[in-house]
Amino acid sequence: MSDFDHPPRPLVQRLGAILWPSFFAAGVASMVFFAAIDPAELAEISALPYWPESRELGYTLGFLLFWTATAASSTFTWILLRPASRFNRRPG
Repeated sequence: MSDFDHPPRPLVQRLGAILWPSFFAAGVASMVFFAAIDPAELAEISALPYWPESRELGYTLGFLLFWTATAASSTFTWILLRPASRFNRRPG
């Protein structure tokens, strides 16, 4: 084990490090997006027949979409920041 390598983190800590920042970023993105866009107006111009009729459902789906996108970004960052020694172990 090198000086810069550390043991794997517990699953709860890894999930928290991915989901909490992405939750915060999704909340900010939702506030900014929905400050300018009304879900009811978006439903009127949308060509999608399953777009929600209620504003609350539009806000909810928008937040979940932003959370999914930011969680994917946090996950990719976590993957890229893992130490190279975990992938370049010597056999045996």
